[in-house]
Amino acid sequence: MPNDKDHDLSQEEGSEEKKYSFLRETIKPKPISREQLAKQFVRIAIYGVILGAFACLGFYALKPLVQNWFRGELETVEIPEDEEPSEEDMADGEGEAVSAPVIDAKTYEEMLASMKERAEEAGKGIVTVKPVLEKEDWEADMTGISAGATGVITADNGQELLILADNSVCEMASKWTATFQDGKTYNAALKKQDKNTRLAVFSVPRGNISDSTWASVSVSTLGNSNLTNQGDIVIAVGNMFGYADGITYGMISSTEYKATLFDGEYDVLATDIPAESGGTGILFNIDGEVVGIISSSVWTESGNSMVNAYAISDLKSTIELLANGQSVPYIGVYGTTVTAQISEEQGIPAGVYVVDVDPDSPAMAAGIQIGDVICGVSGEDTGSIMSYQRAVLETKTGEQVRFKGKRLGAEGYVDVDFTVTVGSSE
Repeated sequence: MPNDKDHDLSQEEGSEEKKYSFLRETIKPKPISREQLAKQFVRIAIYGVILGAFACLGFYALKPLVQNWFRGELETVEIPEDEEPSEEDMADGEGEAVSAPVIDAKTYEEMLASMKERAEEAGKGIVTVKPVLEKEDWEADMTGISAGATGVITADNGQELLILADNSVCEMASKWTATFQDGKTYNAALKKQDKNTRLAVFSVPRGNISDSTWASVSVSTLGNSNLTNQGDIVIAVGNMFGYADGITYGMISSTEYKATLFDGEYDVLATDIPAESGGTGILFNIDGEVVGIISSSVWTESGNSMVNAYAISDLKSTIELLANGQSVPYIGVYGTTVTAQISEEQGIPAGVYVVDVDPDSPAMAAGIQIGDVICGVSGEDTGSIMSYQRAVLETKTGEQVRFKGKRLGAEGYVDVDFTVTVGSSE
């Protein structure tokens, strides 16, 4: 039961509320006109556009850096060697003669259109590599080095595009650029070079390449040049005519010749395509596969002005080493195979006859001389220049390797052994 005291308090609170009731006020928001709403909307839109622009600029500015931070895993480039065609394969290609189709003007135009389409597709893998020369490098400019060399995109290791090119652009230069088929130019770095084969591999970071360039390029397929025959149609792309981006078609005129270099020999694909002196380029088959590297170093002493290329199958082991940043093993022996006929007629032991020795080479340092016959490398018999070449490429730079040989003495050939420290030609 409420007491009198509680009743009095209730009355006091009620009277107090009535006393200050005039101070209560309801605050209502001021109505906003349509014009003010429109202005506010425009202001927010402008702020959004400004923030979006800064976000886009920041994205494109930081994109290469972020891609370099989060680059893909570096993949080892593997280029399997091609097998020589068997006698059965050769026999299969010698079937009955097929009568040639009649070619009229329309058919000829269709053939040219088809060749052009294939050439354009092959051209996606072509890159022009140029040295970045200082202003005072007039000598390099006069020798034509500044014109650059034709390269081909050989591999993508997950972090870089790798470009195979003639190493003539490495002389008197420490910086290079690579121009792709869309006309855009990027800084390139020398991955590795081999002065013996005159090959070099350059790299362009994937993160630096724009989307438009990616859309216009492709990694070229290295074909099997051992299957290339006399009379095959080929496409030559490069600066064979004294200017970049040249394209022409021709025919393989011969596959029977070889070019001998230190520590090996390489098949030469000779063509009926005329070329300027010092030209470089890439030779494709009609399937768009690389079958040869056009180099001015092929048969330089002959004065030949035709396009000649080193067969790609003979270079694959070297290309794989260069693409992975590894040195190409170098001994410095210029040799030739002692055939069974020569061995029988002249009494020379089977092996690789040393015709010459590079004066500044591991071979010279080990005591190998002109006239020696190399019969084994690292326990493997070397009965031909090809087997010798394979054995050398299986060694490592800096490794000490035992060479087994024969040397002509007063009483005939005697056994000699050499301990060779494998070097490189860079």
